[in-house]
Amino acid sequence: MATSEQPNVLLICTDQQFAGATSCAGNDYLDTPAIDRIAATGIRFSESYCAAPVCTPSRGAMLTGRMPHETGIIDNGDAIPEDYRSDTIGRLFEEAGYECGYAGKWHLPDSGVAAGHGFECLSDQDDDRVVDPCLEFLSRDRNPETSFLLVASFDDPHNICEYARGQNLPWGSLEEPPLEECPPLPSNYAIPPFEPETLRPEMADRHETLGAMVDASPEEWRRYRNAYYQLVERVDARIGRLLDGLDAEGAAEETLVVFLSDHGDGNGAHQINQKWLLYEEQARVPFIVNPPGERIPPGPSEEDRGRIDADDSRNDDHLVSTGLDLLPTLCDYTDISPPADLQGDSVRPLVTGKDPADWRDVLVTETFDPIEGRMVRTNRYKYIVYKRGRQREQLFDMEDDRGELVDLSVVADYDDVLDDHRRHLLAWCRRTDDLFGERHPSGAPLVPGFHLKDLQTYMETGEVPDAID
Repeated sequence: MATSEQPNVLLICTDQQFAGATSCAGNDYLDTPAIDRIAATGIRFSESYCAAPVCTPSRGAMLTGRMPHETGIIDNGDAIPEDYRSDTIGRLFEEAGYECGYAGKWHLPDSGVAAGHGFECLSDQDDDRVVDPCLEFLSRDRNPETSFLLVASFDDPHNICEYARGQNLPWGSLEEPPLEECPPLPSNYAIPPFEPETLRPEMADRHETLGAMVDASPEEWRRYRNAYYQLVERVDARIGRLLDGLDAEGAAEETLVVFLSDHGDGNGAHQINQKWLLYEEQARVPFIVNPPGERIPPGPSEEDRGRIDADDSRNDDHLVSTGLDLLPTLCDYTDISPPADLQGDSVRPLVTGKDPADWRDVLVTETFDPIEGRMVRTNRYKYIVYKRGRQREQLFDMEDDRGELVDLSVVADYDDVLDDHRRHLLAWCRRTDDLFGERHPSGAPLVPGFHLKDLQTYMETGEVPDAID
């Protein structure tokens, strides 16, 4: 059991699960009672973004608390550099006296998670063999003064990649119901006007190797979404077994439980699957923090624990970066000192209902080759810029256009907003030694000068006005 000063930590991670892929987020096309159970007595951060929408760069950021451009972990073949290994989550907790176990997907090219990272490897990547080793770890007869850090890292719903390629799924097949029983197309299925021209060709290049669904029919997209949601439900059932085991050991009240995913999936939005891009479905991820000790009241009744309303008061809309904020948060709850030079912050004050005056109002997510770019999220707007191609920029109003269908970067009325976000990005790049801001300065839009009424005409008719004043 943990001491009151150092609670246990259970960190649950899935792969390629976008923020809206839970029933507690209001999604009616799947049911995730286990994830909802964590949210029911915790806080769900609705505006949580990964550091990079690619597996290894995102996981490297979560383990180190540093952006990919800082560590050089920018591709799936990159390991954590030696300079940062002593400050990763596992090493910090091991040095603080925690018993650290890791089960499942690692996805960093090292010789096993136990090799210099502070963890005992409980199991390798195999979703069928994650929960049982975790349950055995939880039931160990350990010193009452010794707390544990347990990471349960699942592969699903990443297996949607195999599904898109027409391959066998490693953790079992899925049901293929009649088309009318599949989820409908997403409300933002359309491709937004003025989309950066580099995106579609890059997706086409990855059609064969990575399963990008180029030119898929509406029917194929509906089946894709059905398969994806089945995979989420499958991993949720495994998470439920893990939570039951924590309860059975009598450790739940002394354990900080955190649920998140490394990045999202296009899921048919804008007719895109996979990751890399900086649309909401790829970049925004679930992040739920359930604190130890007294849970956050009032929770749903016992019979309603499996599903809570999307607008429940336990949701928080502060801008959160899982890559930057996870490590400081875990350290805060366990009284471990994080590295002093991190950009992130603990979300613990937000969990307790406080509104820190100095909480960030600008958040950055980055992506790298083949589609290098940066995303700037402010409280209302979202700005994206890619490094090459015509019409490299996008600007969306996150209050009025959450589906990212109306690109305001070409609207003259929003020139000041666009310039503000360019400046935000450049300031961030200079502060964090990100060379993107200097190497790829923002450029003029392809079709500048629209006004809102002109943009509406264009979207309805496809005709560019003869004169733009």
